[in-house]
Amino acid sequence: MKDERNLFETGLERQSARERLSELLGNDVVKQLHRRSDYMGWYAVLTCWIALIALLLMTASAVNLLGWVGLPFIVLGVLLIGGRILALAILTHEGAHRTLFANAQLNDTVTHWLCAAPVYLDLIKYRKHHAQHHVHTGTEQDVDLPLIEGFPTTRLSLARKLFRDLSGQTGLKSLVGFGMMNAGILQWNVTGVVNYLTDRPTTVLGTMIQLVKNSRRTLIFHGLFLLLTLAAGMPEIFVLWWAGYLFAYPFCIRVRAIAEHAVTERTGDMLKNTRTTKAGIISRALFAPYRVNFHIEHHALVSVPWWQLPKLHQLLQRHQVLPEPPSYWQVLKTASSA
Repeated sequence: MKDERNLFETGLERQSARERLSELLGNDVVKQLHRRSDYMGWYAVLTCWIALIALLLMTASAVNLLGWVGLPFIVLGVLLIGGRILALAILTHEGAHRTLFANAQLNDTVTHWLCAAPVYLDLIKYRKHHAQHHVHTGTEQDVDLPLIEGFPTTRLSLARKLFRDLSGQTGLKSLVGFGMMNAGILQWNVTGVVNYLTDRPTTVLGTMIQLVKNSRRTLIFHGLFLLLTLAAGMPEIFVLWWAGYLFAYPFCIRVRAIAEHAVTERTGDMLKNTRTTKAGIISRALFAPYRVNFHIEHHALVSVPWWQLPKLHQLLQRHQVLPEPPSYWQVLKTASSA
């Protein structure tokens, strides 16, 4: 645990921008910004699940009451469900930084079961992987580079990528990929890179045991979820969850990833290799839950919890440190300007 925490901090200490920001804000302000809260952790998790359950119920009602006539409402519902599934992934990211809750054990337990398991993420593996992103952001060693390579691209190319997301191709590929990673066949990552492991299981039984062991939290969560929806006589809720996961969630992830790091400089300075983006109501619903759009701020001080990022943003704006944040639409235009 200590080594993982140091991995984040050591990498950032190499960046001169990080040091300038500490001097600019002062130690007392930085200390206050790093304050964590169990109350805010529960607020984030519960509001996410309340919104998700409400969307599932409303979309299921549209299915049952309107049928095909309600298709526009169903499509909108699935898209918003995908946005809330992204919110669970963002809270997993928060838990990986140990900033979701003040209590360390509570942070990991709640993140494991209520944030990571539903979206088929492994908190410990993600924490280790994501630490490398912060250590090497903007360099050739950045493990998240595959998410933003090839930009800027053409509008047609971006449209093809978004079509693959919205048609379920990306979601299905991702689901199979996580299965193969948990089975010990592929190296674990969240970028879609395929690296076969040399020490993978040699038998079908060994592969299945590894898969079940590493997927156990997700299998338990969704097994209980399925039984609950069947007992309530609403199995369509379970189907709608997976529709959001396969068809909308990948689209939300892609736009979020493009906004954060695509078409930025290859440099160790987080003020130049990362982007903060303006987020209105629609953007917050789909791409920027829990203030993740304040991404320069997050890279500048990685242990600041999500609810403190607006304050950090205001402080950096006051000191005229930040560039003017573009909207998500402006970022997509820039990313497809080749």
